[in-house]
Amino acid sequence: MPQIVVLPGDGIGPEVTRAAIEVLQKVSSDLEFSEYAFGGAGFEKYGDPFAPEVEAAVLGADAVLLGAIGGPQFEGLPKPQRPEAGLLRLRKAMGVYANLRPVKVFPGLEHLSPLRPEKAAGVDILFVRELLGGLYFGQPRAWEGDMAYNTMRYTTPEVQRISKVAFEAARGRRNRVTSVDKANVLEVSELWRKTAQDLHDSSYPDVTLNHELVDSAAMLIVSDPSRYDVILTENLFGDILSDLSAVLPGSLGLLPSASLGDGAGLYEPIHGSAPDIAGKGIANPAAAILSAAMLLRHSLGRENEAARVESAVSLALKSHPTRDLGGTAGTQEFLDAVLEHLG
Repeated sequence: MPQIVVLPGDGIGPEVTRAAIEVLQKVSSDLEFSEYAFGGAGFEKYGDPFAPEVEAAVLGADAVLLGAIGGPQFEGLPKPQRPEAGLLRLRKAMGVYANLRPVKVFPGLEHLSPLRPEKAAGVDILFVRELLGGLYFGQPRAWEGDMAYNTMRYTTPEVQRISKVAFEAARGRRNRVTSVDKANVLEVSELWRKTAQDLHDSSYPDVTLNHELVDSAAMLIVSDPSRYDVILTENLFGDILSDLSAVLPGSLGLLPSASLGDGAGLYEPIHGSAPDIAGKGIANPAAAILSAAMLLRHSLGRENEAARVESAVSLALKSHPTRDLGGTAGTQEFLDAVLEHLG
């Protein structure tokens, strides 16, 4: 029986995670769930955003489903005790180096995008973001008086393994990878570009590979997004560009993610904890439910169930749009629509 560890998190995290669990139970009745406090909730319960007993549970799971974390009440805490520090520790403990963020404009919902409908039509991008290196983890780092510094660092093996994920993903899509870097300025990006190109030439010559600078990519993502299939990039650039792309479908509430490594996967919506609407029953759970679909696909190998969930979400977005999409449906109403479309 697959073991799923649930980390509901903070703000709207418990609300949207609860909806995702109901959908998982609907399509896969053999799953076993265990829930733990994490992030701000973890600090409040354990004095640690990622307590040792939570880490032990996570490392014994088949998959981890995470809600959103953070909130203004935690901003004054020392950095190691903040929810975001717990998230970085969680990713490192699980060894999830590949973050997959699909950005898709659902057919019939092009009008929700800030782009003209003809620009938004057909947008289907998969970001493959390296998750355990770069500025977020590089050493040394410090804030010392009137000076602060961080280190962007990558090794050839780190770039090879994330590039492999991107090339393999492209083979199952439209066979195109765009590697994004800043090779005209940064030596680490020169290494990134050369490593990706070498791997392509030796093992993936059937996949089309091109390289773009991050500033150019930022412009093209919002001016000509349909040009992209798979975007491969490092941690910081991937964080920024995937959040930028989140506006294309019309709401952060539509975007799921999967973080994968050599063990259990970590699945979470990319939106924040939205404390201003927590407890009001109006949060859009689509991203959390779509993250659950990614869990079914990548950790459990249940492609049919994953596709059913994605189809049900697409139908529910048309029949019961949530408030962030200009509709009136609340969290429960949208969930009920998804469950109904699942049959």
